[in-house]
Amino acid sequence: MTPELTVLTLAALLQAVQFLLFALPANRELGTDYTMSARDGAPPQPLSPRTARLQRALTNHFEGLILFTIACMVVTLSDQSGPVTAACAWAYLAARVAFVPTYYFGLNPWRSIVWGVGFLATLLMLLAGLV
Repeated sequence: MTPELTVLTLAALLQAVQFLLFALPANRELGTDYTMSARDGAPPQPLSPRTARLQRALTNHFEGLILFTIACMVVTLSDQSGPVTAACAWAYLAARVAFVPTYYFGLNPWRSIVWGVGFLATLLMLLAGLV
């Protein structure tokens, strides 16, 4: 397995951890009657600010993981895996791990900077796949 695919697997596991980090407090706050329902109506109450941040961080990870997956596939399938793309993949994962607490605690502008590191790493992987 290439380093990029290893990191992709770890990023997917991170997404599962993020889901649990969000789901547990959301179930406590909204109640299982709502969270296990079809959710056709409005929630019984808004999420607390930190739980809402965990939800947005999870959604952001879903969005970032799509582009990162494409980058991993391009690099791997084009046989362009190397030290630079591996470093970019690890930088992406480190940024995604750091993003959760920076978002949760509302650490601005660090949240945006950390997000930018992950995005830039993904773009560099895509560009490396073209070379």
